[in-house]
Amino acid sequence: MRESSTSRAEASAPAERIVLGLGGTVDVEVVWDAEALGAVARELGVTVADLDEHRPIDDERSLVVVLLALLAAGRGGERFAASSDLVRAFGARFASVVTLGGTNVRAAIAMAVLGVPATLHLVDVDDTVRRLAPPGCVLLHTGESPALDPHLIVQYPAGAVVELADGVVIAPGANRFIVTNDPPNRLLTLAPGLGDAVARADVVVLSTLNAIQEADVLAERLRQLEDVMARRRPDSLVLWEEAAYHAPHVRDEVSAVLVRLADVYSMNEDELEAFVGRPVDLLDPVSVSVALTVLASVVPARTLVVHTRCWALAVGERAHELRAALRGGVEMASTRYVHGDAMTAEDLAATASLEVRSDARSAARALERRRPDVVCEPGYLLDVAHPTTIGLGDSFVGGFVAALALVPATPVGG
Repeated sequence: MRESSTSRAEASAPAERIVLGLGGTVDVEVVWDAEALGAVARELGVTVADLDEHRPIDDERSLVVVLLALLAAGRGGERFAASSDLVRAFGARFASVVTLGGTNVRAAIAMAVLGVPATLHLVDVDDTVRRLAPPGCVLLHTGESPALDPHLIVQYPAGAVVELADGVVIAPGANRFIVTNDPPNRLLTLAPGLGDAVARADVVVLSTLNAIQEADVLAERLRQLEDVMARRRPDSLVLWEEAAYHAPHVRDEVSAVLVRLADVYSMNEDELEAFVGRPVDLLDPVSVSVALTVLASVVPARTLVVHTRCWALAVGERAHELRAALRGGVEMASTRYVHGDAMTAEDLAATASLEVRSDARSAARALERRRPDVVCEPGYLLDVAHPTTIGLGDSFVGGFVAALALVPATPVGG
């Protein structure tokens, strides 16, 4: 690996306004095939009784055990595998498509739909990253690699049926499963130019600390990140996007630092439930209100954002400045759900004209009446035979940030 500076020449002024970090991925997206997955499960001797979403993934059989357990519950998740070779071997069993991933990269892809460029902070890059990176973006990275370790993603539709030797597994809802072993992001080396980029930016998005597992590496990266963020402009906005951690104990250490660094602390419903330690009925304003109270005690951020399949909300100091950004995030994530990577500005405009879910609208308005500190935007009524469930939270972040860039909150910083 050799040291590198910014790619595609120096950052243009528009791209300087937004910095998206901290690490991206090369994703191998499996083309859904229930029959093929069932055949693999039967070959490996996986039964319904074996399903366990918490099992360590140390071979292909345990990978299938975890995948099918999540599918049966209709949940998504990201898990660490014992090796990249294991991930590649399982992926080779299925047809697949290679794409780019990571919260920052998919957010940039979403923003590019609206012509909003950004500076992308990555760790290593390879030819695939250079080829697929969104137009107009500047790549700020620490090194180069012949080929990056893949993140394998399996997305499944609602009602998917996988036949095992002793029964069937049925997905109650659409979702996605991610499995990886990614040494570059496990180290998450920060590029030397990150501090300069942050000092110029209007908006900074931070993410991707979830792959780190070693205590000494985590402590050093958090210290470095604090030094970098000390250079931010007082009027800038910093957003932290949560994730599923490969080592669960890391979450609390990261959260303790990021609540200080971020103006907006953002997460999805799975991460909300992980923090509060209980299921949350997203359409019950009492359940959501109680969860937000618990969340604020565990994550004492200045402003919290929670984006879900039903709605997106903000609570806290900045909440009432962020309604347009929430709506922008909901529109972008919904458009990706329907159109996937092929989404266009015309598709986004069409989404904005759709009917919102009546149950989500009722829940959102009831929650706002109960909690004056909450702003909640309902999701759209979407009926899609083959939805995209990969990268919806990332696209929400992209739509949220693009809305800030196009119609900034007043004031932008706190």
